[in-house]
Amino acid sequence: MKVDNFTFKDKGDLEIFVYKWIPDEDVQVKGVVQIAHGMAETAARYEGFASALANDGFIVYANDHRGHGKTAGKVEKLGELGEDGFNSMVENMHGLNEIIKEENLKLPIFLFGHSMGSFLTQRYICLYGSELKGAIISGSCGKQGIVIDIARLIAKREIKKIGRNGKSNKLDKLSFGSYNNSFKPIRTAFDWLSRDNKQVDKYIDDPFCGTVFTAGFFYDFLGGLKSIACNMEIKNVTRDLPIYIFSGDKDPVGKNGKGVLKLVKTYKEHGIKDLTHKLYKDGRHEMLNETNKEQVIEDTIKWLNAHLIL
Repeated sequence: MKVDNFTFKDKGDLEIFVYKWIPDEDVQVKGVVQIAHGMAETAARYEGFASALANDGFIVYANDHRGHGKTAGKVEKLGELGEDGFNSMVENMHGLNEIIKEENLKLPIFLFGHSMGSFLTQRYICLYGSELKGAIISGSCGKQGIVIDIARLIAKREIKKIGRNGKSNKLDKLSFGSYNNSFKPIRTAFDWLSRDNKQVDKYIDDPFCGTVFTAGFFYDFLGGLKSIACNMEIKNVTRDLPIYIFSGDKDPVGKNGKGVLKLVKTYKEHGIKDLTHKLYKDGRHEMLNETNKEQVIEDTIKWLNAHLIL
């Protein structure tokens, strides 16, 4: 596998950092996977997954979202996404997708989104799903109701109190404070991510991961969650788009599977013709970093290969 990093400027002249993993010359290239990473992490954490994909013949692209990783540039800038951060991240994903299409004429392109990236992906396929060969949604959830409206009101008050770029411990605690409750006694504040202690420790030791984000980020992100729950938006997803949804059945983001099944139901009711889902027993939030990650990656690659010629 070869690695080639680059940047591109978005419409607001922000430099977006991109990782690109390329199969070795003796491997036949058959498709492209674009990755949208989660909140408070970086695209670099997907190198293991990208390596497996590259070995199977997929070129992989993953940008650090605005306010994250090398796009943010400095730890002090983490969580600062600018105005309308949620939709700006979606548009940055589309900007990268345009580059991918130019560099890989006629190759099928799949979009993989995890956690925050999964919610961005839900929005992306409402807008640009017809341009994809398929979408994979990991560590996600369906409609969450009035709790989003209440949380957004709190976020609005936080902005008035500490400013858009003020780090909000209050919103961080409200969002993630209960996630470890099912895993007591706990070893760290991030046990909910994975059963693999080494992976949890790597996350904790990375200064670009696990940071408390800004009030402005939470306000925009919650607005994004509200928009993707709107039936009028979901109706824009092309019914011919293959979608694969997977999660751990102990993932608090997906409400231990209940929220994931709610999302599956939503897409079924919308009439998605090719919809697959899988809940991994005892799996937590980051299935690509779980103790059974090899099986998860193998299942994902099997799904990709099955949809190359459809």
